[in-house]
Amino acid sequence: MIRLTQLLLAFVLLSLNVAHLHAQTPRASDDLTDIEVISVTASKRLQALNDVSASVSVIDRASIERIEAQHINQVLSRVAGTWISRGNGQEHLTAIRSPVLTGAGGCGAFFMALDGISLRGPGFCNANQLFDANSEQAGRIEVLKGPASTLYGTNAVHGAINIITQDAFDQNESTLGLQVGAYDFARLSTQLGWQNNTQALRLLSHIEQENGYQTNSGYDQQKATVIYQQRSDTWDVKSVLDVSNLHQETAGFIRGFESYKDEEFRRINPNPEAFRDAKSLRFYTRLTRDFNNSTVSFTPYVRWNEMTFLQHFLPWQALEENSHSSLGLQVQYDTQFAGAQWISGIDIDATFANLNETQAEDFSPNIPAGDHYDYDVDATALAAFTQAQWQWDAFALKLGGRLERTQYDYDNLLEGNSACAPSVAVCRFTRPPDQRISFSAFSPSATLEYRVSEHIFSYLKYSKGFRAPEATELFRLQNNQFTTDFEEVDIDAFELGMRVDYQTHSLHASIYDMHKNNVIIRDTQRQNIAGGETAHQGFELEYMWHISERLRASSNLTWQKHTYQNDIAISNESIKGNRVDTSPNQMYGARVNWQATDTLEAELAWQYLSDYYLDPENTAEYEGHSLLDLSINVAINKKVSAKISVFNLTDEDYAERADFAFGGYRYFVGQPRRAFVSVNWII
Repeated sequence: MIRLTQLLLAFVLLSLNVAHLHAQTPRASDDLTDIEVISVTASKRLQALNDVSASVSVIDRASIERIEAQHINQVLSRVAGTWISRGNGQEHLTAIRSPVLTGAGGCGAFFMALDGISLRGPGFCNANQLFDANSEQAGRIEVLKGPASTLYGTNAVHGAINIITQDAFDQNESTLGLQVGAYDFARLSTQLGWQNNTQALRLLSHIEQENGYQTNSGYDQQKATVIYQQRSDTWDVKSVLDVSNLHQETAGFIRGFESYKDEEFRRINPNPEAFRDAKSLRFYTRLTRDFNNSTVSFTPYVRWNEMTFLQHFLPWQALEENSHSSLGLQVQYDTQFAGAQWISGIDIDATFANLNETQAEDFSPNIPAGDHYDYDVDATALAAFTQAQWQWDAFALKLGGRLERTQYDYDNLLEGNSACAPSVAVCRFTRPPDQRISFSAFSPSATLEYRVSEHIFSYLKYSKGFRAPEATELFRLQNNQFTTDFEEVDIDAFELGMRVDYQTHSLHASIYDMHKNNVIIRDTQRQNIAGGETAHQGFELEYMWHISERLRASSNLTWQKHTYQNDIAISNESIKGNRVDTSPNQMYGARVNWQATDTLEAELAWQYLSDYYLDPENTAEYEGHSLLDLSINVAINKKVSAKISVFNLTDEDYAERADFAFGGYRYFVGQPRRAFVSVNWII
């Protein structure tokens, strides 16, 4: 059993060892030092990563371009404490210091953003929403682990993923890229840039298609980002337009114990009729002005999302159509006052949403054909936050708080409160009456920082995260449930962390202990109830070592334990103390990067996922897996480079995600060994 005291002892021993290493290691040559990595997500201002008193990991642009991922999980698997569980096509589920969570509670537990603006409206998330953003051409991707509600508000419960767009002034090259590979995968990408002393324009786009490993499982995807920036003596301006379009033929779960090991069966798509169409648009303009000791910024934005998909994961396969559009404003003011560095702001978001669910054919009397739901929800989220930091020699104290109010105005567009005939006693789909409901929450945080030396930085942090219930948890009810009585889901988190940046070594280690309350679940009667409690504890380590000028090694290690703390009604037996399903105890990753010559670079990457339970009773289990990937990049000349990537080099049979539902095992299939070749030109 992982206990906080044991983790604390391990952390102290690690600190002493690192301090000893600092005292003994001879000085290395300066040419081995990387360019300083910066982060904005943890503090809402640019800050050197080694000064950040939080668990933030940064995947920089060079790494994103080196990986050339076909799926976002190939990038974020390099972050300790994070698992983006790959579904079929571009689908995914997320875990950050958590189990893999599903449904509205899954996406609602994570704040996912483009340049600090939520990808979807508060209360209207989707579990697969990372496919909305152009992460493939991002300037960097930042992952903040643990609650971040003080600065970001609702949904920042277990963590945040912030996709940072490129700085148009920093990028002057125009490039063209072509990548082809397994299962008829093809991607054409362009990056075009123009700038002068005061203005810069960046146009990023890519189109791709794949026919899929399983039958009838291909997808087409297009994304584009337009970045315009202007500098002046008064205001700096950055405007970003980000759009995406996805059309996917989805392969569903294959069923049967360890069916993913059957070479022929795993290529079958049991749901050839399944599909997902998703479109999105985000636009914002950020105006920033510096004064003597202060900075103010205004960021008005709009967003629009539309998605249609067949619910292939349910036996009756209803069709869902959802959409929402939003208007928002972020105002932020940074200043120095009363001996402290202050950051304060207000966030305003107004969203107008609709959800419609229909079924083509009758499944049973209580699961009939026709309209199940059709409703509009107008939502507003208003928040004010502040955070201050005081410095005393090697110590610093940071205190913050956020007050937020979310309101939903719900309008049922269908007649009656049930989708079934009057003779049906218990209908699967019930519709609550029109209503207006609101939620308010306060999220404090406190951090004590201590700089041990020039190269060693430590911190102790408390933070509280929260989320208002998602609209679907409130209004998409089942089995004769017509009302809900929910409070905000909240989490209390303690974290002890240390960063080391010395010579050829870079390390971040942290231990955490979190307790989540008022968890909303769907019980054994198919009704939405609150009152669940879960505990989350773990130790994370990220380490990089520049072995020589041409050889670099890095690793990310995660030990974690996620448990049920009470007998919530998702099982007919006691589950208190059991592991939360789909939460591996260990997740490891390691990479070796070798710059063999000035024109030849190779990287070998290893990823390990331990076994995990598939049900709350902890009776069904997946054995885990280990994957090995290889990439080789060759610079043909100053303008042309070529690359080959081989994934699952050892051709292991594995499941991207294992599950146990409707009385049996089911799996999203992991793909066998496959290769991709790309060519990139500077134009």
